[in-house]
Amino acid sequence: MNLPNLITIGRLLLAPLLILVLTLWQADTARWWALGIFLLAALTDWLDGYLARRLNQITDLGKILDPLVDKILILAALLVLVQLGDVPAWSVFIILLREMFIASWRVNQTQVQGANIWGKLKTVGQILAVALLLAPLAPVWDIPILMIYGGAIALTVISGLIYIKESYSIPPIIPDTINNT
Repeated sequence: MNLPNLITIGRLLLAPLLILVLTLWQADTARWWALGIFLLAALTDWLDGYLARRLNQITDLGKILDPLVDKILILAALLVLVQLGDVPAWSVFIILLREMFIASWRVNQTQVQGANIWGKLKTVGQILAVALLLAPLAPVWDIPILMIYGGAIALTVISGLIYIKESYSIPPIIPDTINNT
């Protein structure tokens, strides 16, 4: 077990703490603590990737574990936000469906792939949206936050479709080898 993977496991342990803070402590202070825990976890997501590349410790376990822990953390926060009435359950279902589908797809691949740029954008979008949803901000922020959350949902769907397309290597409908002579 290398340092980047240990950091990833540490991030996994922050998910239950986040749930406990949000469900057992009903105050704006709890939301700020939950936001701090969530942002710490997001920072460790960047840190473990940086260290894995810098120390040349990229492993197949890390390629599987890192995105899985990201999904657990995002979904843990979103499920509590559903319970609190801050986000609709259908929106979390869309995210959960995509994540489960892609995770099950990856299990059947012969070679472990890291996330592509769309997967990384999806994760950043989800982190930003969840962070804003956790923060006890004034009502004037409600519409912009929901728009950012909607964008994160859109990135979730788009990145999933792109991942499947790239995995299948779907050829273009019109061949580009047509002779113009």
